[in-house]
Amino acid sequence: MRSLTILVSAYSCEPHRGSEPGVGWNMAVELARHHHVWVLTRPDESGPHIDAELARHPNPNLHFVYCTTPLIGGLWRWGSGGAMQIHYYFWQLQAYFTARRLLRTVKFDAIHHITFVKYSTPSFLALLPVPFFFGPVGGGESAPPPFWRAFSFKARLYEWARSLTRWIGEQDPFTRLTVRRSAIAFATTPETEQRLTTLGAPRTQILAEAALSAAELDTLQPRPPAARPRFLSVGRLLHWKGYHLSIAAFAAAQLGDCDYWLLGTGPETATLQGLIDRLGVGDRVQLLGRQPRSHVLDLLTSSYAFVHPSLHDSGGWACLEAMAAGLPVLCLDLGGPATEVTAATGFKIAAQHPEQVIQDLAAAMGEIVSDRTLRDRLGQGGRDRIKSEYTWSQKVHRINTVYREILG
Repeated sequence: MRSLTILVSAYSCEPHRGSEPGVGWNMAVELARHHHVWVLTRPDESGPHIDAELARHPNPNLHFVYCTTPLIGGLWRWGSGGAMQIHYYFWQLQAYFTARRLLRTVKFDAIHHITFVKYSTPSFLALLPVPFFFGPVGGGESAPPPFWRAFSFKARLYEWARSLTRWIGEQDPFTRLTVRRSAIAFATTPETEQRLTTLGAPRTQILAEAALSAAELDTLQPRPPAARPRFLSVGRLLHWKGYHLSIAAFAAAQLGDCDYWLLGTGPETATLQGLIDRLGVGDRVQLLGRQPRSHVLDLLTSSYAFVHPSLHDSGGWACLEAMAAGLPVLCLDLGGPATEVTAATGFKIAAQHPEQVIQDLAAAMGEIVSDRTLRDRLGQGGRDRIKSEYTWSQKVHRINTVYREILG
C-alpha cells in the first residue's frame, strides 16, 4: 500500500521496555517502517530515553512531539492509580490541542490511538476531521462471580472499584464519541470487544496488545528441560492472578518428584505462603520473589510448562514469552491469554467455578509431566504460533490491511 502520514497517540511510550511503554514504542517504530509517523507522547519520564535512542538510531520516518499538562504535569508520579488516570484524562485534552495545531502544517491520513490500552477513557483526537483508529484497547474483562468468594474483603473492594470506574468511563459522553467516531476499534479480548460494540463501535476486530521482537525470539531459544520436572509462573502476586488456584491444583495433582516455582512479589505473598503451608507442599512449591531478568529467562527456557491462571488479563506478555521459549502454557479460558493459547500450544481451562478449575488444572499438569511427546508438540506449536501471529511485524501487517481496506 502507499505510504501514509499517521499521527499516533501514545501516552506511554519508551524504548527497551515491556508492557504499555513497549506497546507505544514498538508499534510506532514498526509503523514507521511503512509510513511517516508522528507520535504524541509525554516528555517527563520517557522523553530522554526516546531522544537518546533516536540519536543512536536516527529514523527519518519517525517524529516525536512532546506535550504535557502544565497545571498537573507531575501528577502521574503518584503511581498507577487514580492520580495517573486523572493525569491521563487531561493529557488527552492537551493532545487534542497539540494535534489541532499540527494539522495546520501536516496533512495526516489517519490518527491512531495506541496507549493507554484502555477502552473506557476517551481520546479527544477522535473529534478531529481525520479517520480515527482506536486501539488495541482492553480492560473489559472481569473475574467471574464464583471466584469472588475466595477474595479477601480488600480484594473485593478492588474489584468493585474497578467495575465502578469502568462504568463511570462508559457513561462519559466523550468515551462514547471516541468509540462511535472510530473507523475501527481494535479490542484485545472478546470481553472488551463486546463492551465496545455496546458503546456503539461501527466496526471491531480482535488484536492483541502484546507482541515480541525478532531479538526476543532469538533470546528465548528452547533448551532441554531440567532433570527434575518444574512448572513456572511469573507475575505480580495479586489476588486476580489466580495463583491460589494453581497452587491448589499442583497439590491436588500429587506429582511427587516435581516442583512449582512462582517468581514475583505482591500483596498476596503472605496469603499464598499460608496456603502452601496448609497444603503441605512447601518442599515443592516455592515463592522465589523478584528475580533478575537473566535468571527469569534461564528458568523459563528450562521448565516443563508455564502456568498463568489469571482471572482477568487484557494482555498476556508472559504467556507469549513462554510460548516463544517452547513451553506449553496452562491458562484459564479468560481474557488475553485465551486468545493467545490454543489446543496446539497448551491447555485452556474453562473457568466455571474454583473447584472445577483446580481439578481440571491438576489433570493438565499430570498430562504435561507424564507425556513427553505431548509436551514437545505443544512447545513447538507455541513457538510456531508466536512466529506467525505475535511478532511486531505481523501485528502491523494486520493493521496495514485494515488501513488499506478503510483508507484505500
